[in-house]
Amino acid sequence: MDPALSRRAFLLASGTTATGVALDFALSSTQAASSTVTPSAATLMTTVHTVARPHGAGGYRRLSDGPGWRRVTRTELARAKKDRAGRRTALACFVQFTDLHITDVQSPQRYEFLRAADMGSWRPQEALTAVGAVSLIEQVNSLRYGPATRAPIGFVMTTGDNTDNNSRIELEWFLTAMTGGRFTPNTGDPGAYEGVQGSGLGLYWQPESGVRDVDKRVGFPHLEGFLEAATREVSSPGLAVPWYSTIGNHDQLFGGAYSAAGGFFADLATGSRKLFALPASEAGAVYRALRRGDPTGAGLRAAWKHHRSKTRTVTPDERRAPVSPHAYVAAHLDPAYTGSGPVGHGYTRDNLDSGRLDYSFRIADGVVGISLDTTDRGGDYRGSVGTRQLAWLERTLKMHADDIALIFSHHPSWAMTNLAPDPARPHEKRHGGQELLAVLRKHRNVAAWINGHSHLNRIVPHDGFWEISTASHVDYPQLARVVELADNHDGTLSLFTTLVESAAPHRTDFTDLSQSGLAALYRELSFNSPGLRGGLAGLPGDRNAELLLKKR
Repeated sequence: MDPALSRRAFLLASGTTATGVALDFALSSTQAASSTVTPSAATLMTTVHTVARPHGAGGYRRLSDGPGWRRVTRTELARAKKDRAGRRTALACFVQFTDLHITDVQSPQRYEFLRAADMGSWRPQEALTAVGAVSLIEQVNSLRYGPATRAPIGFVMTTGDNTDNNSRIELEWFLTAMTGGRFTPNTGDPGAYEGVQGSGLGLYWQPESGVRDVDKRVGFPHLEGFLEAATREVSSPGLAVPWYSTIGNHDQLFGGAYSAAGGFFADLATGSRKLFALPASEAGAVYRALRRGDPTGAGLRAAWKHHRSKTRTVTPDERRAPVSPHAYVAAHLDPAYTGSGPVGHGYTRDNLDSGRLDYSFRIADGVVGISLDTTDRGGDYRGSVGTRQLAWLERTLKMHADDIALIFSHHPSWAMTNLAPDPARPHEKRHGGQELLAVLRKHRNVAAWINGHSHLNRIVPHDGFWEISTASHVDYPQLARVVELADNHDGTLSLFTTLVESAAPHRTDFTDLSQSGLAALYRELSFNSPGLRGGLAGLPGDRNAELLLKKR
C-alpha cells in the first residue's frame, strides 16, 4: 500500500456493493473434496463466525469477541440460480495475504517524523509486525479448508508490501516467517533499542517511559519490557501449503515511494544518522510532496539535509541495504526459503535473468494464475504497467484461453495512476488501471483480479469479472482473505471470499508479552492507532461474499 504516504490518508473510499444483495445460507450443502472437517468447523475460524470488536468507552478501547459478518450474495454479473449449492463443485481454494509490512522499526531510512503533519504516518503497533504475520500463518495452517466449499486450501498468494522499507533484512524476516524458522526482528545495536519508541519524544508512543506522549493522552498503556519483547527472537512454523509472491511498492521502492536516484536513500539506510523529528510545517511540506508524487524524494532529501545537525547517532547495519529486483527474485529462489514450495514461489530463473517480475502458474486443472508487477521503478506509491508487460499479459491470456484466469497484483485499478517512466526503460510507455482493465475485459476467461495496496476491503464488478481488493494485515481490522472458486453447473461460477483474522485471541492481557500475547496486542494497538481511517473493513458486500459470474 501507500502507508508511506500517511499510512491511511491515501486510502480510497469504499466501492459500491450490490444494489440487491441477499443472504446465502447454503454454506453447508456444497459439494467438494471429502473431508473430516465440516463447513461449520471451518467457518468457526473465520469472520463469518466472529470478529474482534471494541468494548467500553474512552480514548483507548479494549477488544473482545464480537458477532461475525454474514455472507452476502452479489448478483451484478450473473443471476443466483436456485439449488446451485447442491450442484456445486470446487475448482480452487487459496488464501490471499496482502500488505504484511514486516518492518525494521529502527531503520534510519524511515520517516516517522511525518507524524508531525499527519498522525497516520506512523503506527504505534509497527514493532509487532513480525509476530502478527506469524500469527496469521498459524491461523491459515489451522484452517486447512475453505469454509464455503470444504476444498483444501491449495496455496497462499501474497499480493505485495510483504516488507516496509525495501531492505535485505526485512526480506529475510518475511521469507523466514513464510517458510518456517527463527529470526530476530532487531537491527543495529543488539543490546539497545534505537528507534522512535525509545527516543523520549512525545510525538510517539513511549511504552516504557513516563513521557506523557500523544498516544498515552488517549489511553495507550505503560508497558514495561515492551521493547525488549518486541525485538526478541520469533519462531514461525511456516506455511503448511505452497505459497506464491507478488511484489509491491514497499518491496521495491524506498519508503514505498522513492526511486534509487542518487544513492541517498541507500546511504541513509545503512548509515549511522537518523532523523527523529521535523517541525510540523516542514513535515507537512514533505507529506504534501509525497501525496502529489515525488518519485526521487527531493522534498524529503532536502528536509533531511537541512536538519542533519539535529539527527541522532544510531548503530549502522549493512543488513538494512536496499534490495534490487534481481536480489528480490534471487532470495525467493534460495533453497533455504523453499519451505512447502514451490521453488522460487512463482519466480523462475527467467525472472532472474530478464528482470521482469511477472509470471503465470497453474492453480488447478482449468485454472491459471497470473502475477503482475504493478510497481513503477521510477518512483511514486501509485502503480502502473509498461507496454511490454501488457503485451506479455495479452499473450499469456490467449495462451490460456481455455482456462479460467485469476489475475494477482499489488495495486488495484483505482490506484494505478502513476505514469512516470521506468529509469531502465525511459522511452517505454506506462499504462494505468483503466488501460489494464480494458485488456482484461477483452478476454472472456478472466474471472477475477485480486489485489491489495489500499488497506481496504473493496469488491467491484467489471463487465464479466470481479476486482477483489483486500485490507492489510498491518492496519485494523488486520485481515487475510480465503478465495474459493466453484462451478455451479448451471452456466455460472461462484467466487466465495471469506475474511480471516490471525490466530491471536481477541482479548489482550498487558502482562502477557509472549509471542501470542504480542500478536493479540498488535491487533488492539492497530484498532486504537491515532490517525487510523475508519471503514477499512468495507461494506458487507466487500467482506464475506459469494460473487456470481457467468461461465464463459
